[in-house]
Parts: sequence; structure tokens; C-alpha cells
Amino acid sequence: MFGYVRPFRPELKCKDFDLYRATYCGLCRCLRRRYGLIAPMFLTFDSTFLALLLWEPEDSFAPCRGRCHANPLRNMPMCPNSPALEQAADESVILAWWKLRDSVQDESFWRGLSARGLSQLLRPAYRTAARCRPEFDRTVQKCLEELAVLEKEGCSSLDRTADAFARLLQGAAPQEGEQGRVLSQLLYHLGRWIYLADARDDLAEDKLAGRYNPVAARYGSAGDDGALGLTMENSLEMMGAALQLGEFGCRRPLLENIIYLGLPLVQRAVLDGTWHEMKKQKIWRNNT
Repeated sequence: MFGYVRPFRPELKCKDFDLYRATYCGLCRCLRRRYGLIAPMFLTFDSTFLALLLWEPEDSFAPCRGRCHANPLRNMPMCPNSPALEQAADESVILAWWKLRDSVQDESFWRGLSARGLSQLLRPAYRTAARCRPEFDRTVQKCLEELAVLEKEGCSSLDRTADAFARLLQGAAPQEGEQGRVLSQLLYHLGRWIYLADARDDLAEDKLAGRYNPVAARYGSAGDDGALGLTMENSLEMMGAALQLGEFGCRRPLLENIIYLGLPLVQRAVLDGTWHEMKKQKIWRNNT
């Protein structure tokens, strides 16, 4: 995915920070075990958030310990393997592969060379993940095809283009039960918010490259941060409302930190042009 979904480190309690890092490291280990050495390269804060959402509610968490993939000499606390980690790992691989393929389609041959190479390296893992989650893979492919048609048409409706991407991420939610309905709504509005944030982030680059950009198509080449900010804030409010209806156990304070503090901070950074500096910062240190 894109890396926009991150916690606000200064307001995280120690226990919530430990839970976040254990989930991140546990997902990294799960990716390595299921898909080999290449897959952990595509681990993002976004996929960690997905794992936190999918986890069965617990009163507390009990991390295990394991060797760090990046530094085998380090023994790190990690969340133990679980269905939530496996689902997040599978869906992360599928999303990463289709994002790479989308980059190949959007870029010229030389500019898209790195994405083409990475997609070939990831192809075996993608095929395995697609067999594990065929319905999600079909949803991602269908939504990206719809989005490609809208982009080719130069669609000026933010709602239509953002809806196609929102339904893509919505497909990562369980399809049954009250919790599934909560996650479906939360992930829909998260997908919409991510699409708009990415479009605004790419506005200047797309203008130089002569590529379609939904924000430029709707508001002109300069965009309209006031109007865009309002529609993004509406998605944040809908995410927050959905969160309050779900059962998340000990993970609720961490999820609230991400949705109520982390995402608004990232949104402000995207709109004021400081996002590229912010995303270089490491959340493992209290410097954001």
C-alpha cells in the first residue's frame, strides 16, 4: 500500500507502542514464513493497521519473541502467528503486486523498469496469495480495471474514482457478522481517504508528467486544498464512527490513536507539502 496510515508516536502509551511494534514485527515474520525473503520488503504501516483491525478482540496481548528479519542478531517481541496476521500478509502481497502492475502501466518503459522487475520477483508470492484469497484478488483486479477506465476517460468526479479504490480496500474486510459490517465501512472510508491523499500528494508530479490526476480533473491543476480537506475529513469522521461500533479489545486505544491523531496529522502534511519529509521519520523514535 502507500504508508499513510501511521500512529502519532508522541501520544502513544508505552503498552500501545509495544503492541504496535509487536504487530509490525509479527507481520514481517509471517510474510517471511509464508512468502520468503522478498515479501517483507513490501511491509508497510498500512498493512500493520489492517492486521490490527482483523485481530480477534482480546483483553490483553502476550507477545512471543523471534529473530528480526532485517537483523538476525536481534531477538524481538512479536505477536504470535494468527489468522489475522495470515490474512493481512496474504492481502498485503496481493495489494503490493497489483500496485506494482499499476505502476508499470502508468509509467514509460524506462521509468517503470524497477516496478516491472519487482513485480516479477513478487509474482510467485502473489500467485500463492491469490490462491489463498481468490475473492479478494478478484475484487482488487475488478476495482483497478474500473479505475483505469475512469482515468482513461479523464473522469472529473472525485466520488466515482475514490469509490472504486474504496471498494477495493473494503474487500479486505470479513464478509459476515456485525464486526464484518463495521470493518467493511471503516475500510471503505479508509480506502477513499488514502486515494484522495495519494492523489493530492502526486498532484505536482502528475502535472509535470502529463498524467491523469483526479484532484486536478476536479479542481484544476492547482487543486483546491480547502474543498479536498473537507471531503477527506468526512471520511475520517466516518472511520471514527465505525470504529466506535466495533469490538477491538486491547487494540482500541492504538486504533483510536491512528484514526483520530495519526491520519489527521498525515492529511495536514500532505496538504501543506511536508509529507515527503514526515514519511522519512521513523515512528520507532519519538520524533514526529
